[in-house]
Amino acid sequence: MKSIPLLIMLAISTNIFCQQNPPVINTEYLKKSKTQKKIAFIMLGGGAALFLTGIVIPKGELVHSGILGDDYKNDGIKGGLELTGIISMLVSIPLFIASSKNKKKAMSVSFKNNPSQQIQRGSFVNRSVPSLTFKIHL
Repeated sequence: MKSIPLLIMLAISTNIFCQQNPPVINTEYLKKSKTQKKIAFIMLGGGAALFLTGIVIPKGELVHSGILGDDYKNDGIKGGLELTGIISMLVSIPLFIASSKNKKKAMSVSFKNNPSQQIQRGSFVNRSVPSLTFKIHL
């Protein structure tokens, strides 16, 4: 007899605390992954363009000749473009990695409506309950 009120309380509490409209986490992870991948490709392509532009620019006129080497007019511009291009390409690597991780998270998190037995008017009733499912790949 004491177990019936406990079952009723359990059934009521599951109805009260269950989310009616579960948030869509996996689509958020996919959106974040696509955005990161797009930014990574832009950084990679832009960095490659800057680096190649730095290589293609002509040296210019000789400004100074010394023991350590010759200095040309466009050395500063060439070096700046090449360095910026290399840094941009290196920054794209962590973005590709983060994009891959977010895509894996999106594939491992999902929401389903699982059937659950609940007490309603003194009898057991099957109702669907929103549930979060995590898949862990070992």
